[in-house]
Amino acid sequence: MNDFSPHPRAGGPLPATTSDEDTVAVRTRVWCTAVMITVSAFMCLVQTSFAATRYINNPVNAMYVWFIASSLLAFAFPFLLLARDKHPEPVFWICCAVILIFPYDPMLMLMALTSLIARRRGRQRIIRAIVAATLVGVWGQMRDTLRPFNSSMWQSAIFIKPDSDVASGHAVMLAGRPTIIATAVVVELIAILIAILAGLYIRSRVQLDEAAAKTQAISDYTVSLHRNLTDQQLADAIAAEAHDTLAHSLSLIALNASALQGEARAFIQLADATNPHETGQTLTPELRNQASLIEEKSEEIRRQSAGALDEAHSIIGMLRHPQQARQQLAPAPQTSMTRQSLDALINDARSAGMRINTWIDIQQLSDLDEGTGKIAYRAIQEGLTNARRHAEGEPVSVEVTMNPGNGIHISNPMKRGLSAPNEREVPSATDGNGLAGLTARVQTAGGTCRYGHDDHHVFHLDVAMPWIACQADRMKP
Repeated sequence: MNDFSPHPRAGGPLPATTSDEDTVAVRTRVWCTAVMITVSAFMCLVQTSFAATRYINNPVNAMYVWFIASSLLAFAFPFLLLARDKHPEPVFWICCAVILIFPYDPMLMLMALTSLIARRRGRQRIIRAIVAATLVGVWGQMRDTLRPFNSSMWQSAIFIKPDSDVASGHAVMLAGRPTIIATAVVVELIAILIAILAGLYIRSRVQLDEAAAKTQAISDYTVSLHRNLTDQQLADAIAAEAHDTLAHSLSLIALNASALQGEARAFIQLADATNPHETGQTLTPELRNQASLIEEKSEEIRRQSAGALDEAHSIIGMLRHPQQARQQLAPAPQTSMTRQSLDALINDARSAGMRINTWIDIQQLSDLDEGTGKIAYRAIQEGLTNARRHAEGEPVSVEVTMNPGNGIHISNPMKRGLSAPNEREVPSATDGNGLAGLTARVQTAGGTCRYGHDDHHVFHLDVAMPWIACQADRMKP
């Protein structure tokens, strides 16, 4: 009767989800269901066949028709057990009514009782079911024992003497009718107890597995929390180290740039205040231009180092507060692909002394997804950074094509710089974490990123990505 499996790997469909808090998620094996239907149908047919014995010789009798109908329905009623997963309580009460009305063995009801106890926790519901099953089961067995001996399964098949002449109608019983009735009742009570214990055992196994699953989930969550705590401690250590080194160095650069700017300005003011007739010296236009250029470059260095310092503090903040990192990593106006941000990026590079040739063809930029635009912006920024580091003083080309029809194409060829007496190093296909990181980001957007030297020793960075429209554009019909 143990046809249930609380393990997730067992066959059979899951019971339907209900709002009843007393529901137990029990799975049923299909082959067990087939065995239960077969056994219950067999027991119903056996008791019906014994009860119909005295009406066989009189087919015109209405009871003969009743027992024929009961025999046919004995093949149908056991299929009620198919619904016990979703509706165990209605199935049980219907089975009780079937046993009361038809001359069937209570086995069908006992199987429904086990299913109900296994799938429901409500104490009052279970008590009502046990009381009803006891009354109906006892009544079903007493009904059989109170029939004449040739129509009773208990008398004709169990308590009759082996050498009795049943055909003559004078069969000899091994015990009196009271003993037979008491035995049938006791056997039925034992069967009911077995059905109850089987249901409780199945339910306890399911609850034990549920508790083990919850315990495992809590354990996994604890391990995850510990791992996250360890990662956060490492991130805090990295943030502290970055604050103590990178931020400090950037602050010194900004301070030294400000001091250099002040020195250049003071030099110009001192030269202007000096009387050339008294000293016999004057500040030539070339020196004045050089001093002014030093002042401008110092201001540029100070501004860029201050911006880098702000970015370093932002990254340090993300390391220390990862829950805010997603918001900070979202596309911002200064890192989004806009005409203003692209112009600012190129102008800053030119102000730093880079010689840049641009060919830019951008269409419907406002319809581009912000995340994709940010990746495109970072690709141009990474290409200019590599050119500034590895090919200083050499001309750099930036070619950008962006439109819904052709997607996004970014090309950044640069010549290899020379530095006497040795050639200046340029990035190879395996150099630089920035290019590797850029490649990963481009691939997440469904694009490709290729970089390396051609036959003329010109380094290329080529990025191609599909055009992804912004969310509002995608919702248009």
